[in-house]
Amino acid sequence: MLSFLRPAIALSAASLAMGGCTQLKSHQGYIVDADLVNSVQPGVDNRQSVLQTLGRPSFTAQFEGGDWYYIARDSRNYAFRNPRPSDQITLRISFDQAGNVAAVRRSGLEQVAQVDPARKTTPTLGKKRSFFQELFGNIGTVGAPGAGGAGGAGGGGRTQP
Repeated sequence: MLSFLRPAIALSAASLAMGGCTQLKSHQGYIVDADLVNSVQPGVDNRQSVLQTLGRPSFTAQFEGGDWYYIARDSRNYAFRNPRPSDQITLRISFDQAGNVAAVRRSGLEQVAQVDPARKTTPTLGKKRSFFQELFGNIGTVGAPGAGGAGGAGGGGRTQP
């Protein structure tokens, strides 16, 4: 019985290990129907007809006529790794002053930028100072002549003629 148990345990351990390598797929945003998207035509449609055809946009611009954006993104990742976009569609619909469709623009993955918000330092211009210079750098400057402050020159005291 023990000889039968070893291969079963090995097989279940291998299947659990391979389960961590399964590719995860996700979809975020607008669900694109190509026929409906292609039916929106500049000079023919207006805000109301676009709203009825495509539904509410993902977001709207606040300036320059209030363009509408429909965004869809497909991502893939393995186990605990960060998701990477595999496909993206950005549909931008511009309107003129009368509310008619002026232009329909499409873009894809070329608009995706990788941003690393978890860096340990913020790049700045100027002199780089060490930890101890930052910690002890202002010692002696408070009240020094020419530094402004109560103990320096021009601190409100009397002057000799």
